[in-house]
This record gives sequence, C-alpha cells and structure tokens, in this order.
Amino acid sequence: MTKHYILSINPHAQYEWEQRILRDPITSERPNFESLIAQAVGDETGSYLVAVNIEVQVLEKAPTPQPQKVPVDVPAVALTPQRSEWVA
Repeated sequence: MTKHYILSINPHAQYEWEQRILRDPITSERPNFESLIAQAVGDETGSYLVAVNIEVQVLEKAPTPQPQKVPVDVPAVALTPQRSEWVA
C-alpha cells in the first residue's frame, strides 16, 4: 500500500508540534496510522504483532519562501519645540 503525504518542516515554529507536520495532500488531514495498519490486517478483531516498514522517497521539494526586505522611504520630519519647553 502506497500513500502520499506532504511533510512540512519548520524548526522556527512557535510550538514543538508545529515543527514537523505530516498531511494528506488532498484533504490536509493528518494520517491515522492505526487505521491504515488495521486495514492492512483486514480490520478483524484480535491483537496483532505487526512489522511496519516506512520507506520515504522525496518526490518533490517546494521552495522555501524567503522573507523579502522591502525598502521604505520615510521622509525626514523636523522637530519643533513645544511651547512648554520655551518657558524657563
């Protein structure tokens, strides 16, 4: 059985559980490996000792968006003293 998922890795994510996210490319749901393994043994009642092999093959790597620095022109502003500053 071959399943395809999208793995997103962000080591700078705010929370640890957001650093690595595995999702279905169509539904965006997280995979339920228990259900997948149960389907493989026919969903029959019982306890099973199972061996699960995971083979990872990168099919495509999307480019990582880089933050861009946008130059901003800020006009110079002349500061004029307030009247309260004039009184000694």
